[in-house]
Amino acid sequence: MSTSASSSISVRPSLRWNTADIAVGAALGVGCGVIQWGFNFVSAWLFPLMSALLPGFASLLHAIWYFSGTLGLVVIRKPGAAIYVNVVGVAVQMLLGNQFSLSFVFISAALEGVFAEIPFLITRYRMYNLPLTMLAGLLVALEYGFYLLFFRYQAVSLFSPRGIIHITCECIGGVLIAGVFSWYLFRAIAATGALDRFASGRSIRGDVD
Repeated sequence: MSTSASSSISVRPSLRWNTADIAVGAALGVGCGVIQWGFNFVSAWLFPLMSALLPGFASLLHAIWYFSGTLGLVVIRKPGAAIYVNVVGVAVQMLLGNQFSLSFVFISAALEGVFAEIPFLITRYRMYNLPLTMLAGLLVALEYGFYLLFFRYQAVSLFSPRGIIHITCECIGGVLIAGVFSWYLFRAIAATGALDRFASGRSIRGDVD
């Protein structure tokens, strides 16, 4: 059977959440939240260096803060999975300590989840593949990029060099990190057999076996 990354299609008999979905989503949210919390400290010194090289360049790595939504969605394959995993992730970050305001991170996480769900909502949560995951990453990148322009980068014009570089790098990072990276991370997890109880895991194991 073909192992093409873009060939995974699943028709789910039910879109209702069950206990396993909730537990795995929480585990993903906690794991991603810890990674994102750690990245907060890395970004504190890395982003100024990147911005010194090219203003707006740091946006290339913003997707590390929102790849959790697309990852959760391609694993759980239920409506609201991206929102759930994102919100659990930011809750973990807030418990561990976060330099950003509570309202900013929770509203941002929820919006990122909503935009990540759009491509899969259009397919009625029946199709999951690399192109759709990349599109989800792109949509989240656009949402987050404009969210920052409106609420954190108010002095930066969209059509200024920094604004253009910011949005461009945000989109590239969203596609590569929240899209491609999330898809292949999901496949790597599924290949271990850890997701065999899920349709997502069985679809990948079927390709590998």
